[in-house]
Amino acid sequence: MDDELKYIDSLNDFELVQYFQDNLIVRATGGSFREDTYIKSRNLLIGNKSISHLLPKWLNNNRTIDQFWTFIKARYSTYQERRDFIWSEFNNLLSHLETGKTSPLNEIIIFDEVHIHALWQKTIERKESDPEGAITAARTLIESVLKHILDEQSIIYNEGADLPVLYKEVAKFLNLAPELHNEGIFKQILGGVTSVVTGLGALRNKLGDAHGKSKTNVKPSVRHSELAVNLAGSMAVFLFKSYSEKKNNF
Repeated sequence: MDDELKYIDSLNDFELVQYFQDNLIVRATGGSFREDTYIKSRNLLIGNKSISHLLPKWLNNNRTIDQFWTFIKARYSTYQERRDFIWSEFNNLLSHLETGKTSPLNEIIIFDEVHIHALWQKTIERKESDPEGAITAARTLIESVLKHILDEQSIIYNEGADLPVLYKEVAKFLNLAPELHNEGIFKQILGGVTSVVTGLGALRNKLGDAHGKSKTNVKPSVRHSELAVNLAGSMAVFLFKSYSEKKNNF
């Protein structure tokens, strides 16, 4: 084992993350990062279960330094953009290692398909006992996925934007907008998807528990909440899978 690999073994967690970050920046700005030291550092970080959940998600798909170079070169064209991106991606982990904890505002939720199914299950559990709450939760599930995608891609949006507005931005990014397709069948299906999202937002406003109701308002039945919950869960999984597939192909 040469001196560089021995040096990596001697580093504590904070020093290893700092070393890895600095060398990624060197490679991203035209320098070199040895393949064996990249692989060793990456494997040590991913294998450390106490901090692996705070690592950038793209690290999972970049197993070699050449894969990382292809990823960063395609994502940003200037050296400064690449530096800023890498610094921001490791900032929360380094802060955590420095202080021993993360701020509640910076706490990272592992937002994946398992997380979405867990949220979906919570709405399913409410559909009979609390139809109004289940409808509101169904709408929130879709909103959470849409905002997660927009946040990860640094797409600016109004925090109070209606569901159709958020979906329009995501659909544009994921190439799901009907007007972006020429084939009739795809335009029809994607138009239906848009209608489902718009309808879920309207259904929440009409039958959910997010707003005060007058005495004349109709109370939702279980079939209403079941429809909202099933549509929302299916749409949330579809959008997240579409996003994951596109992200993996960056």
